[in-house]
Amino acid sequence: MAQNPTYAMWNRLAGKPVGKQLFSAAMCLRVPYFRTVLPSVRELRPGRCEVTSPKWWGVYNHIKTFHAIAACNLAEIAMGMLAEATVPTTHRWLPKGMTVAYVAKAETSLRAVAELPELPEFGDEGFELPVPVTITDTNGKPVVTATITIWVTKKK
Repeated sequence: MAQNPTYAMWNRLAGKPVGKQLFSAAMCLRVPYFRTVLPSVRELRPGRCEVTSPKWWGVYNHIKTFHAIAACNLAEIAMGMLAEATVPTTHRWLPKGMTVAYVAKAETSLRAVAELPELPEFGDEGFELPVPVTITDTNGKPVVTATITIWVTKKK
């Protein structure tokens, strides 16, 4: 099966020196808003994506913790890259909704993991695919949990 161009680029770059950094930079060129959290894609494969983001003044809120919406941006990056690696080239995906729980203060750099419990079947009918995302601090403590639902349809 043909790979999505984003996932094909990951597979070309990830194993090379500074390849993951180049991929992350290219991702930010394609989706400029992602730059706001300085993301670094650490792992990408069908059904799973891991992205990290440093705590820096650009993501601070009024109490100098990681801003809630910046964390949502990180969750969306993890979901989007997972979708790019998972949804076949015969189909397309669009975000449809997001539910978020802020479960603890985000006082450190963050790690977002989007992971599907199992890969779906991609048929002729459109379907909603909920993508769970867990964001943890550098101690592994969950600080944000999210489910981002995407709408997947066959391309015309």
